[in-house]
Amino acid sequence: MGLLQQIFFILAAGIAIWLFSKKVAAIRRNILLGKDEDYTDHSSLRWKNVFLLAFGQKKMFRNPLVALIHFVIYAGFIIINIEVLEIFLDGVFGTHRLFAKPLGEAYLWLINGFEFLALGVLAACVIFLCRRNILKLKRFISHDLDGWPRSDANYILVTEIILMGLFLTLNASDTILQQRHYGHYGEHITGNFAFSHWLHPLLNGLSDGSLIIVERFCWWLHILGIFAFLNYLPYSKHLHILLAFPNAYYARLWPEGKMRNMPEIQKEVLYAMQPESAPAEATPPSKFGAKDIFDLSWRNLLDAYSCTECGRCTAACPANITGKKLSPRKIMMDTRDRLEQVGKNINANGSFKDDGKTLLNDYITVEELRACTTCNACVEECPVSISPLEIILELRRSLIMEDSNAPQEWNSMFSNVENNFAPWKFSPDDRARWAEQ
Repeated sequence: MGLLQQIFFILAAGIAIWLFSKKVAAIRRNILLGKDEDYTDHSSLRWKNVFLLAFGQKKMFRNPLVALIHFVIYAGFIIINIEVLEIFLDGVFGTHRLFAKPLGEAYLWLINGFEFLALGVLAACVIFLCRRNILKLKRFISHDLDGWPRSDANYILVTEIILMGLFLTLNASDTILQQRHYGHYGEHITGNFAFSHWLHPLLNGLSDGSLIIVERFCWWLHILGIFAFLNYLPYSKHLHILLAFPNAYYARLWPEGKMRNMPEIQKEVLYAMQPESAPAEATPPSKFGAKDIFDLSWRNLLDAYSCTECGRCTAACPANITGKKLSPRKIMMDTRDRLEQVGKNINANGSFKDDGKTLLNDYITVEELRACTTCNACVEECPVSISPLEIILELRRSLIMEDSNAPQEWNSMFSNVENNFAPWKFSPDDRARWAEQ
């Protein structure tokens, strides 16, 4: 590789890494806009979740065939990055197949393994494109995904196909040049690789100069495509590729279905029932529940960025199945959209300036919140331990306790609980009389 190519590569790599780091820092800042909560207990259980849920994709294997196909893409993404490391170092130092000499015979086996994964990724992406655009599974044609979200998934799959095709073509043209002992290509004769040699009949008729153009074109387009993908990732649902790991580590360890009470409310109820226990200067909480992203915990906001938009939560939601407006997937997408909008506001103004919008009402409607049965099906189905239910509960608390916005039937029950200490409309003194019958 010539000096000019090295300089251009280093500049391209530096710009890509800088842009990616800048966006990652902005996402981290956005997540930390949420309220602080401690999720550092039981580290052994948390690491177990990382290995089972993130690395092992435990929940995906409820559907073994789809899980296996997804695992091929996932393994390809993780493992082929070792090959990307070699390409990156070749670009920086101007070398050719830097790992070939020190690894010796193992290098051939390594690249063969990469090619096997590349072929698997290519096939899996074609299958997933068919599932989305030809078979049109119900959860992929939902209106939740209208516009950019649906296109986003297709862009990623097509990009993966192109990158894997470039990788195999690069190896094919490279090995032919090695066999011809052309220039520096002949310094390390690796031998044919497992699958790229299938492309040799298409390339053997090319001259040395044309082969070099093919090899360089594939090399550059492959690495620049990876740099572009790196910077596309934070704007895409595929950010879960990275965030699935911290999301699994900071997963909720309390029993599924358990709802967390607000200590402030528990104290208010205690003071109402036992006034003598109230401190002399008891102050009510400043806010109940959540109206905007600032009122949610940072863990809820990490959930929003980690959402894969797979739709398994919505497909399992009984409210959605019966035709109601609620979609847990949309809850997470709306939370992320609001979070991104707040981030842009901060970038433009230095700090958040009130834009007259809130997550409640402007992004997520009252109708959606009231439709939730709190059955926990969405949480149970999520492959990466996301909880739309927590966000729904916090927004409902604000809706009812801050805005006094509840159906009349609920208000009657609330009034009975407040006055009679039970949902029924009769005196507390009469509550035990049923036993006298």
